Amino acid sequence: MKAVTWHGKRDVRVDNVPDPALKEPEDVIVKITSSGICGSDLHLYEVLGPFLTEGDILGHEPMGVIEEVGAHVTELKPGDRVVIPFNVSCNTCVMCTQGLQSQCETTQVREHNSGAALFGYTKLYGQVPGGQAEYLRVPFGNSLPIKVPEGPADDRFVYLSDVLPTAWQAVEYANVQPGSTLAVIGLGPIGDMACRVAQHKNVRVIGIDLVPERLARVRARGVETIDLRGAGKHLTEVVRDLTDGRGPDAVIDAVGMEAHGAPAARIAQQLTGLLPDQVAQKFMKEAGIDRLKALYSAIDMVRRGGTISIVGVYGGMTDPMPMLTMFDKQIQLRMGQANVWRWVPEILPLLTDDDPLGVDDFATHRLPLEDAPRAYETFQKKNDGMVKVLLKP
Repeated sequence: MKAVTWHGKRDVRVDNVPDPALKEPEDVIVKITSSGICGSDLHLYEVLGPFLTEGDILGHEPMGVIEEVGAHVTELKPGDRVVIPFNVSCNTCVMCTQGLQSQCETTQVREHNSGAALFGYTKLYGQVPGGQAEYLRVPFGNSLPIKVPEGPADDRFVYLSDVLPTAWQAVEYANVQPGSTLAVIGLGPIGDMACRVAQHKNVRVIGIDLVPERLARVRARGVETIDLRGAGKHLTEVVRDLTDGRGPDAVIDAVGMEAHGAPAARIAQQLTGLLPDQVAQKFMKEAGIDRLKALYSAIDMVRRGGTISIVGVYGGMTDPMPMLTMFDKQIQLRMGQANVWRWVPEILPLLTDDDPLGVDDFATHRLPLEDAPRAYETFQKKNDGMVKVLLKP
């Protein structure tokens, strides 16, 4: 089959690789019909190379049709249409039954002291082959895939794999109520969808970014926007002017480790890429390598007693945090990988013909799998108005 594989920093290719096969009696094989490129994939493209092996298959936002089922699979049959959550979770352990699928005790990567394994995402998370491919082996066939109706286009459901539950959790963790004000820093796919979810919950939303196309997308849906290119170092003052001098009730950091700014951390990331993998792995686990500009801005602008919800991915272990400010302002902080199945029952009813979250036109680009290398480069450079890409094997 054809699959998107990692070969080095900024080097992904579409290779011919062996077809996946059933290994366990509860496995299923899915023929992929759509697979997204996520902002988290760009961390693999740029920063997290020390935890990858040449030839690793990328991708954690797939959906498709059941091709083959293992002997113990009773809940699905060939021909069923499914979305695959990015968490590899059993849905039966203590963590999963508490709605913490990202901490699944069955698939925790204990070698690296990490949570649940993830499809297509480094040794830190199990090095499980991903879904930017023609076929995907999926374990826990009775409990992991999300069965969806026949008929509507993939765009109606594919975002259940990651974008929708991640944005939903970000808003839930922000603890905003109807009438509250929420600032969202970073208007890529997750930040954009978080704005939509918050609006659906009757929350006032202020979106912050520096990419004109991203600002225009959320503005078209009624979100107030701030262009970082104009606000610059006065961002907090601009936000407070919009919130009675107090600051928003909550802030979502949808940016993560590769925020603009923080030149020292940028240099640390670049140097890490020059080290041998074994050394770089140790360095990244023990050093502060994140660009914390977005997080520092969130801490600065949120009102006293407010909440910060972190959904952007961070990778450093000793990043400096302004604990005095956080304590003094009594900031509440929540974060973590999305627990996909925890939110599916709340999200599925919204994927209707009314389409309140705008999933039908959420993708800006739909490309054949063969165009993945070009898509990664364009997405990373924020060119061509690219916000969300769906690859079509």
